[in-house]
Amino acid sequence: MSCLHKRPKRTKSQEQAFQEQMKKVAQENGKRLGLEGDPDLQFLLVGGELIKIRSKSWKKVRFFKLQEDCKTLWHESHKRFRRNQTFSIDDIDSVRKGRQSEGLNKHTEPSVENHCFSIIFKGRKKNLDLMATNEMEAKQWVNGLDKVMSNMRNLSRQQKSEHWLINCMRKADKNEDNKMTLKELKHFLRQINVEVDDTYAAEIFKKCDKSNSGSLEGSEIKHFYDLLTKREEIDVIYESYAQTEGQMSARDLLNFLLNEQREQASMQDALKLIEKYEVDETAKQKKHMTKDGFLMYLHQEEGSILNPAHKQVYQDMHQPLNHYYISSSHNTYLMEDQLKGPSSTEAYIKALMKSCRCVELDCWDGDNGEPVIYHGYTLTSKVLFRDVIKAIKDFAFKTSDYPVILSLENHCTVDQQKLMAHYLISILGEALVTKPLGYTMPSNFPSPEELKGKFLIKGKRLNKLDAAFNNNSTIDEDTVSEEDEAADCKDNDQKAKPKKSKIKLAKELSDIVIYCKSVHFNGFEHAKENQAFYEMSSFKESKAFNLADTSGTAYVHHNMDKLSRIYPAGSRTDSSNYNPVPMWNVGCQIVALNFQTPSKEMQLNQGRFLPNAFCGYILKPEFLRDLSSQFDPNTLSRGPWLKRKTFNVMVISAQQLPKVNKDKHRSIVDPLVRVEIYGVPADNATKETHYIENNGFNPMWNESFKFDIHVPELAMLRFVVEDYDSTSQNDLVGQYCLPLTSVQNGYRHVPLLTKRGDVICSAGLFVHLMLLDAQ
Repeated sequence: MSCLHKRPKRTKSQEQAFQEQMKKVAQENGKRLGLEGDPDLQFLLVGGELIKIRSKSWKKVRFFKLQEDCKTLWHESHKRFRRNQTFSIDDIDSVRKGRQSEGLNKHTEPSVENHCFSIIFKGRKKNLDLMATNEMEAKQWVNGLDKVMSNMRNLSRQQKSEHWLINCMRKADKNEDNKMTLKELKHFLRQINVEVDDTYAAEIFKKCDKSNSGSLEGSEIKHFYDLLTKREEIDVIYESYAQTEGQMSARDLLNFLLNEQREQASMQDALKLIEKYEVDETAKQKKHMTKDGFLMYLHQEEGSILNPAHKQVYQDMHQPLNHYYISSSHNTYLMEDQLKGPSSTEAYIKALMKSCRCVELDCWDGDNGEPVIYHGYTLTSKVLFRDVIKAIKDFAFKTSDYPVILSLENHCTVDQQKLMAHYLISILGEALVTKPLGYTMPSNFPSPEELKGKFLIKGKRLNKLDAAFNNNSTIDEDTVSEEDEAADCKDNDQKAKPKKSKIKLAKELSDIVIYCKSVHFNGFEHAKENQAFYEMSSFKESKAFNLADTSGTAYVHHNMDKLSRIYPAGSRTDSSNYNPVPMWNVGCQIVALNFQTPSKEMQLNQGRFLPNAFCGYILKPEFLRDLSSQFDPNTLSRGPWLKRKTFNVMVISAQQLPKVNKDKHRSIVDPLVRVEIYGVPADNATKETHYIENNGFNPMWNESFKFDIHVPELAMLRFVVEDYDSTSQNDLVGQYCLPLTSVQNGYRHVPLLTKRGDVICSAGLFVHLMLLDAQ
């Protein structure tokens, strides 16, 4: 229940009854989450005082409590007009135990490590840094929140939907009498994103009010709920296959799996699904699936658009490193734009937790001899190099075990470079690759599998890699050309250094650059003749796009034995992004994007790396690895890449779309769906449904589209749901992107994500997909 609206004064007995009712609500929600009677959940529901920390001097005691919906955290606020505040558990990204946030590190002493924890929010909302009175309490807060978050995430789409709907109903029950008047019903419908005229609302109400009491209660509310959540499109599908006593037998279900879902299924698979998802015991004994069981199955991963087999590491991870696309970030230290935004270790943590495997460090001389990281010649704040390395060490392998590349943009003097090398070696320890794997000079990259849990340094090196096997090297320091991008990234600033600046390089830093030595690019022929496999170039986006357009096949071959890093132009002062797809099309591995900027380009990046357990590495198609390949994405001559397909998409319906303008009570979404294909130029296409007025709860389109696909292995599929507006740009409601090769055929549910890539809990699309060989 929300604590924000004013309640009428209650008598003592009314208050007792109300408290009993709230206990009951909490029990129901705890049960729904699978946490009935859990001591950690009970602890959160009782709540307690915590110290909220903002600076060394701002440390205030505040009361925190989980509300009865088990989904909202309430805390008191002493701001004028805002004595109470709430936030949803859905808004929390993670809970970190100890002093693992920048704020707690700065503003508390190491002695209180075990009393501290941080609530990290999705998006740009600031962390909540908190301290409990003792270690036991801190542990209970962290454990309790982790349990609620984990169980909330593990609910099926259907369970999330029910949880959300029931709590919306409770919020609509303004006088908390467990009854629903017509006025409350209309308020509830608006809350769930449905606008109905008064006549229709009255009609539904009358239909459910069997007792003619003027309010719905008990079974009447259940009847209303059933009417509301009825999925007509599912009924039609189910009934066409339920050929046995009005239900689906195992044979009927197998027919559905083979004919509609186009799965390589057996009778055993059908029986397993019945055993797993059927809710009616009598039907289960008959080996039948009821409509409820069928809906449950469609809401699980078996009924999802993403092939469940691709949620694991399913690709060969023993190929050389350069045979993979590598999830990569540009200006990783920035939380916002690159002119005046804050630099933070938090930005590195967020990128690494999204399985980013190549992060960038812009290193400059700092005060007191300590190197710092920031965007040079700008007003962005600075963060200590050593703090960044510590954060990277702590969070690099929490979501993926595969190697992390630290891309150094080095502007430091020799002394501070020596300190950088010292920090890298002492903090990263044995995880840092400081010499080639094996005992002989390699002729190719090791694989991601061989480099699990390892860090690679990308930067300048004074000599060839052979010197790593020869300890007699006498070079202590020497002048090298500064990285091309170091000059270019600042080309928007008048104080920028000349393009061909030189920098002295310390031997200590040079020696730990092993597989990713930065060199200037002088053309594909020159690279072929003169560059070793470990010597890699970085390309500004304009140069890279030009090379991809004019020399596609040469670029593909360059990337067969060398790494390429692409980075955004320095003129992108707002930290916007370029389209990564053309770069992947020519086999570029390290296609670096501004992770801090929510954009279509970042959504494509999230979709590209979604399969293979979201581990940050995706094996490139064979025609981008085979030396005999003559692939050029722009011309599409005959070859093994040409596998013409017809892709049919039917957008059927959507469920529980969020309100875009939550501040406007009467704002209702007018949704439309756009289906987009990104790949080689011949495959790029967009199709769009009509918009539906005033229904974000259960809009239905039933519109079909057809796409001709030439190179399916490079194609990405993106769904976009927008709120139609005739007077201004449409607002994004939700989106989802994945490679076409990971799409399951048939009737599928599509989860929806926010602009920033976070899951919108109860929302989704329902579609029918069919990828067939072209006739």
